[in-house]
Amino acid sequence: MKNIYLSLVLLLTVSNTWSQRGQVIAYIDMEYILENVPEYLEAQNTLDEKVVKWKKQLDKEARFIEVLKTDLANEKAILTKDLIEEKEEEIALKQDELRRLESLYFGPRGDMFNLRKQLVKPIQDQVYNAIQKISARKKYDFVFDKSSDLVMLYSNKKYDISELVLSTIDRTRLVDEKNAKRDAKKAPKVLTEKQKEIIAKKEAIVEKKLSEQEAKKKALAERRAELLKKREEKRELLRKKKEALKKQKEEAKQKKTKKEEQK
Repeated sequence: MKNIYLSLVLLLTVSNTWSQRGQVIAYIDMEYILENVPEYLEAQNTLDEKVVKWKKQLDKEARFIEVLKTDLANEKAILTKDLIEEKEEEIALKQDELRRLESLYFGPRGDMFNLRKQLVKPIQDQVYNAIQKISARKKYDFVFDKSSDLVMLYSNKKYDISELVLSTIDRTRLVDEKNAKRDAKKAPKVLTEKQKEIIAKKEAIVEKKLSEQEAKKKALAERRAELLKKREEKRELLRKKKEALKKQKEEAKQKKTKKEEQK
Protein backbone atom coordinates (compact mmCIF):
# COMPACT_ATOMS: atom_id res chain seq x y z
CA MET A 1 0.00 0.00 0.00
CA LYS A 2 2.88 2.31 0.84
CA ASN A 3 4.53 1.57 -2.54
CA ILE A 4 1.29 2.28 -4.40
CA TYR A 5 0.88 5.58 -2.53
CA LEU A 6 4.46 6.62 -3.35
CA SER A 7 3.98 5.63 -6.97
CA LEU A 8 0.82 7.69 -7.26
CA VAL A 9 2.48 10.73 -5.69
CA LEU A 10 5.53 10.38 -7.92
CA LEU A 11 3.51 9.86 -11.09
CA LEU A 12 1.23 12.78 -10.30
CA THR A 13 4.24 14.99 -9.58
CA VAL A 14 6.03 13.93 -12.75
CA SER A 15 2.84 14.26 -14.78
CA ASN A 16 2.28 17.79 -13.50
CA THR A 17 5.90 18.75 -14.17
CA TRP A 18 5.83 17.10 -17.58
CA SER A 19 2.75 18.99 -18.60
CA GLN A 20 4.43 22.23 -17.58
CA ARG A 21 7.89 21.71 -19.02
CA GLY A 22 7.44 18.92 -21.60
CA GLN A 23 9.83 16.56 -19.84
CA VAL A 24 10.62 13.15 -21.34
CA ILE A 25 10.24 9.94 -19.33
CA ALA A 26 11.39 6.38 -20.05
CA TYR A 27 11.63 3.16 -18.08
CA ILE A 28 13.59 -0.08 -18.07
CA ASP A 29 13.09 -3.62 -16.82
CA MET A 30 16.31 -4.29 -14.91
CA GLU A 31 15.52 -7.98 -14.39
CA TYR A 32 14.98 -8.46 -18.14
CA ILE A 33 18.22 -6.65 -18.97
CA LEU A 34 20.35 -8.59 -16.48
CA GLU A 35 18.85 -11.90 -17.62
CA ASN A 36 20.08 -11.12 -21.14
CA VAL A 37 23.62 -10.15 -20.16
CA PRO A 38 25.81 -13.33 -20.37
CA GLU A 39 28.32 -12.05 -17.81
CA TYR A 40 25.54 -11.51 -15.28
CA LEU A 41 24.16 -15.03 -15.72
CA GLU A 42 27.65 -16.49 -15.34
CA ALA A 43 28.28 -14.41 -12.21
CA GLN A 44 24.90 -15.37 -10.77
CA ASN A 45 25.60 -19.07 -11.39
CA THR A 46 28.94 -18.75 -9.61
CA LEU A 47 27.25 -17.00 -6.70
CA ASP A 48 24.48 -19.63 -6.53
CA GLU A 49 27.05 -22.45 -6.43
CA LYS A 50 28.81 -20.77 -3.51
CA VAL A 51 25.52 -20.24 -1.66
CA VAL A 52 24.61 -23.93 -2.06
CA LYS A 53 28.05 -24.90 -0.73
CA TRP A 54 27.74 -22.57 2.28
CA LYS A 55 24.22 -23.77 3.10
CA LYS A 56 25.41 -27.39 3.00
CA GLN A 57 28.15 -26.54 5.49
CA LEU A 58 25.67 -24.81 7.79
CA ASP A 59 23.22 -27.73 7.54
CA LYS A 60 26.02 -30.14 8.39
CA GLU A 61 26.95 -28.15 11.50
CA ALA A 62 23.28 -27.83 12.52
CA ARG A 63 22.74 -31.60 12.20
CA PHE A 64 25.82 -32.23 14.31
CA ILE A 65 24.42 -29.98 17.06
CA GLU A 66 21.11 -31.84 16.94
CA VAL A 67 22.98 -35.14 17.34
CA LEU A 68 24.78 -33.73 20.41
CA LYS A 69 21.47 -32.59 21.89
CA THR A 70 19.85 -36.01 21.25
CA ASP A 71 22.80 -37.86 22.78
CA LEU A 72 22.69 -35.64 25.85
CA ALA A 73 18.95 -36.15 26.28
CA ASN A 74 19.36 -39.93 26.02
CA GLU A 75 22.35 -40.12 28.40
CA LYS A 76 21.36 -37.42 30.88
CA ALA A 77 19.99 -39.91 33.40
CA ILE A 78 23.32 -41.74 33.74
CA LEU A 79 25.66 -38.75 33.55
CA THR A 80 27.09 -36.80 36.45
CA LYS A 81 26.31 -33.13 36.88
CA ASP A 82 29.83 -32.15 35.74
CA LEU A 83 29.55 -34.22 32.54
CA ILE A 84 26.12 -32.76 31.78
CA GLU A 85 27.45 -29.22 32.20
CA GLU A 86 30.46 -30.09 30.04
CA LYS A 87 28.24 -31.41 27.22
CA GLU A 88 25.87 -28.45 27.49
CA GLU A 89 28.85 -26.11 27.25
CA GLU A 90 30.06 -27.99 24.17
CA ILE A 91 26.62 -27.60 22.55
CA ALA A 92 26.56 -23.89 23.40
CA LEU A 93 29.99 -23.42 21.84
CA LYS A 94 28.88 -25.26 18.69
CA GLN A 95 25.78 -23.06 18.47
CA ASP A 96 27.92 -19.93 18.81
CA GLU A 97 30.20 -21.26 16.09
CA LEU A 98 27.18 -21.92 13.85
CA ARG A 99 25.90 -18.35 14.34
CA ARG A 100 29.37 -16.99 13.63
CA LEU A 101 29.55 -19.07 10.46
CA GLU A 102 26.09 -17.88 9.35
CA SER A 103 27.21 -14.27 9.86
CA LEU A 104 30.46 -14.97 8.02
CA TYR A 105 28.61 -16.35 5.00
CA PHE A 106 25.38 -14.33 4.89
CA GLY A 107 25.96 -11.36 7.21
CA PRO A 108 25.74 -7.69 6.11
CA ARG A 109 29.43 -7.72 5.20
CA GLY A 110 29.80 -11.47 4.79
CA ASP A 111 31.18 -13.60 1.99
CA MET A 112 27.93 -13.48 0.00
CA PHE A 113 27.85 -9.67 0.11
CA ASN A 114 31.51 -9.40 -0.93
CA LEU A 115 31.22 -12.00 -3.68
CA ARG A 116 28.06 -10.40 -5.07
CA LYS A 117 29.83 -7.04 -5.03
CA GLN A 118 32.83 -8.56 -6.77
CA LEU A 119 30.86 -10.45 -9.44
CA VAL A 120 27.59 -8.59 -9.98
CA LYS A 121 28.32 -4.91 -9.27
CA PRO A 122 30.61 -4.41 -12.32
CA ILE A 123 27.80 -5.71 -14.54
CA GLN A 124 25.22 -3.48 -12.86
CA ASP A 125 27.62 -0.57 -13.42
CA GLN A 126 27.63 -1.43 -17.14
CA VAL A 127 23.84 -1.16 -17.16
CA TYR A 128 23.84 2.16 -15.30
CA ASN A 129 26.52 3.57 -17.61
CA ALA A 130 24.48 2.53 -20.64
CA ILE A 131 21.37 4.18 -19.16
CA GLN A 132 23.31 7.39 -18.54
CA LYS A 133 24.60 7.45 -22.13
CA ILE A 134 21.12 6.88 -23.57
CA SER A 135 19.54 9.42 -21.23
CA ALA A 136 22.12 12.04 -22.19
CA ARG A 137 21.71 11.33 -25.91
CA LYS A 138 17.90 11.24 -25.92
CA LYS A 139 17.56 13.86 -23.16
CA TYR A 140 15.41 11.81 -20.81
CA ASP A 141 14.50 13.59 -17.61
CA PHE A 142 13.47 10.42 -15.71
CA VAL A 143 14.23 6.73 -16.19
CA PHE A 144 12.33 4.33 -13.92
CA ASP A 145 13.04 0.69 -13.17
CA LYS A 146 9.90 -1.38 -13.76
CA SER A 147 11.22 -4.33 -11.72
CA SER A 148 12.09 -2.30 -8.60
CA ASP A 149 9.98 -1.76 -5.47
CA LEU A 150 8.48 1.30 -7.12
CA VAL A 151 5.13 0.06 -8.48
CA MET A 152 4.25 1.24 -11.99
CA LEU A 153 0.46 1.22 -12.31
CA TYR A 154 0.71 1.62 -16.07
CA SER A 155 3.57 1.53 -18.57
CA ASN A 156 3.44 2.15 -22.29
CA LYS A 157 5.77 -0.18 -24.18
CA LYS A 158 7.00 2.62 -26.44
CA TYR A 159 8.77 4.19 -23.45
CA ASP A 160 10.58 0.94 -22.59
CA ILE A 161 14.29 1.39 -23.43
CA SER A 162 15.44 -1.99 -22.07
CA GLU A 163 16.42 -3.28 -25.55
CA LEU A 164 18.26 -0.04 -26.23
CA VAL A 165 20.22 -0.50 -22.99
CA LEU A 166 21.13 -4.08 -24.00
CA SER A 167 22.30 -3.00 -27.45
CA THR A 168 24.38 -0.22 -25.87
CA ILE A 169 26.00 -2.72 -23.50
CA ASP A 170 26.74 -5.05 -26.45
CA ARG A 171 28.31 -2.23 -28.47
CA THR A 172 30.38 -1.14 -25.49
CA ARG A 173 31.52 -4.73 -24.94
CA LEU A 174 32.55 -5.08 -28.60
CA VAL A 175 34.47 -1.81 -28.48
CA ASP A 176 36.19 -2.82 -25.22
CA GLU A 177 37.10 -6.24 -26.64
CA LYS A 178 38.47 -4.65 -29.81
CA ASN A 179 40.52 -2.15 -27.80
CA ALA A 180 41.74 -4.91 -25.49
CA LYS A 181 42.91 -7.01 -28.46
CA ARG A 182 44.64 -3.99 -29.98
CA ASP A 183 46.35 -3.15 -26.69
CA ALA A 184 47.31 -6.80 -26.21
CA LYS A 185 49.07 -6.79 -29.57
CA LYS A 186 50.94 -3.59 -28.75
CA ALA A 187 51.82 -4.30 -25.15
CA PRO A 188 54.34 -6.97 -24.16
CA LYS A 189 52.60 -10.11 -23.00
CA VAL A 190 52.47 -10.36 -19.22
CA LEU A 191 52.32 -13.94 -18.05
CA THR A 192 50.41 -15.05 -15.00
CA GLU A 193 52.10 -17.15 -12.33
CA LYS A 194 50.25 -20.24 -13.59
CA GLN A 195 51.36 -19.59 -17.18
CA LYS A 196 54.93 -19.11 -15.99
CA GLU A 197 54.70 -22.37 -14.08
CA ILE A 198 53.39 -24.22 -17.16
CA ILE A 199 56.13 -22.77 -19.37
CA ALA A 200 58.78 -23.66 -16.77
CA LYS A 201 57.49 -27.25 -16.65
CA LYS A 202 57.55 -27.49 -20.45
CA GLU A 203 61.08 -26.09 -20.56
CA ALA A 204 62.15 -28.57 -17.87
CA ILE A 205 60.66 -31.44 -19.90
CA VAL A 206 62.43 -30.27 -23.07
CA GLU A 207 65.70 -29.83 -21.17
CA LYS A 208 65.33 -33.31 -19.68
CA LYS A 209 64.71 -34.82 -23.12
CA LEU A 210 67.72 -33.02 -24.58
CA SER A 211 69.85 -34.19 -21.66
CA GLU A 212 68.67 -37.77 -22.14
CA GLN A 213 69.40 -37.55 -25.88
CA GLU A 214 72.89 -36.22 -25.18
CA ALA A 215 73.47 -39.01 -22.66
CA LYS A 216 72.32 -41.60 -25.19
CA LYS A 217 74.58 -40.12 -27.88
CA LYS A 218 77.54 -40.14 -25.48
CA ALA A 219 76.86 -43.73 -24.41
CA LEU A 220 76.51 -44.79 -28.06
CA ALA A 221 79.75 -43.07 -29.00
CA GLU A 222 81.58 -44.72 -26.08
CA ARG A 223 80.19 -48.13 -27.04
CA ARG A 224 81.19 -47.61 -30.67
CA ALA A 225 84.71 -46.62 -29.60
CA GLU A 226 84.94 -49.69 -27.37
CA LEU A 227 83.78 -51.97 -30.20
CA LEU A 228 86.32 -50.41 -32.57
CA LYS A 229 89.06 -50.90 -29.98
CA LYS A 230 88.15 -54.56 -29.48
CA ARG A 231 87.95 -55.09 -33.23
CA GLU A 232 91.37 -53.50 -33.66
CA GLU A 233 92.76 -55.69 -30.87
CA LYS A 234 91.37 -58.80 -32.55
CA ARG A 235 92.87 -57.75 -35.89
CA GLU A 236 96.23 -57.15 -34.22
CA LEU A 237 96.07 -60.54 -32.50
CA LEU A 238 95.12 -62.25 -35.76
CA ARG A 239 97.96 -60.50 -37.58
CA LYS A 240 100.47 -61.63 -34.94
CA LYS A 241 99.15 -65.20 -35.18
CA LYS A 242 99.53 -65.12 -38.95
CA GLU A 243 103.06 -63.78 -38.68
CA ALA A 244 103.96 -66.44 -36.08
CA LEU A 245 102.48 -69.19 -38.25
CA LYS A 246 104.31 -67.86 -41.28
CA LYS A 247 107.55 -67.75 -39.31
CA GLN A 248 107.00 -71.33 -38.14
CA LYS A 249 106.45 -72.48 -41.70
CA GLU A 250 109.58 -70.70 -42.90
CA GLU A 251 111.62 -72.20 -40.06
CA ALA A 252 110.22 -75.67 -40.80
CA LYS A 253 111.05 -75.18 -44.49
CA GLN A 254 114.61 -74.10 -43.70
CA LYS A 255 115.11 -77.14 -41.44
CA LYS A 256 113.84 -79.42 -44.14
CA THR A 257 116.15 -77.84 -46.70
CA LYS A 258 119.16 -78.26 -44.40
CA LYS A 259 118.32 -81.94 -43.84
CA GLU A 260 118.10 -82.54 -47.56
CA GLU A 261 121.41 -80.81 -48.10
CA GLN A 262 123.08 -82.93 -45.39
CA LYS A 263 121.90 -86.09 -47.11
